[in-house]
Amino acid sequence: MLLMEETAVPNAALPLAEFKAHLRLGTGFADDDIQDPVLEGFLRAALAAIEGRTGKVLIERDFSWVLHDWQEATGQPLPVAPVAAILSLTLRDRADEEELIDPALYRLERDAHRPVLRPAGHMLPMVPTGGVAEIVFRAGYGAGWGDLPADLGQAVLLLAAHYYEHRFETALGEGCMPFGVASLIERYRKVRILGGGAR
Repeated sequence: MLLMEETAVPNAALPLAEFKAHLRLGTGFADDDIQDPVLEGFLRAALAAIEGRTGKVLIERDFSWVLHDWQEATGQPLPVAPVAAILSLTLRDRADEEELIDPALYRLERDAHRPVLRPAGHMLPMVPTGGVAEIVFRAGYGAGWGDLPADLGQAVLLLAAHYYEHRFETALGEGCMPFGVASLIERYRKVRILGGGAR
């Protein structure tokens, strides 16, 4: 399986002003924006960490997911949530010949934690032997910062501030997540059932 971001979070969607206010940085100076690239980096790192821990996409963007077979032909759970739309489904054989599947043959079953690609009929189209299926989809709570649930937004600011305050620290344990952040994101964490995942 290979999950790739096809589009990135635009700088305009990052809560830079809110982050500066959270850090209580001074404003009204000629060089107010000198730290902006550094602060944006901490915000992106916090977004990535929280998305990785929860399996939720915070700011809307497009992804492509390549897999070698369906977990179940009656429905393939998608790797992240929430998913707004399936943009395309393509089958590719071992000779790299592609077949774009008609959108009328599949549908998105929306779910806050486990969205599923479902067939319109009984079965998803068969993945060619030695080939792959590629699903392109749009995921995220929305295009702007204001579309996030408030607790997830707060978690991003807290974690970005933690990174900022400890930016010179090299002795933090691997996977360090402050308690306040961990408690805010706990209810969004994906529950893994039977260790499931497509092959």
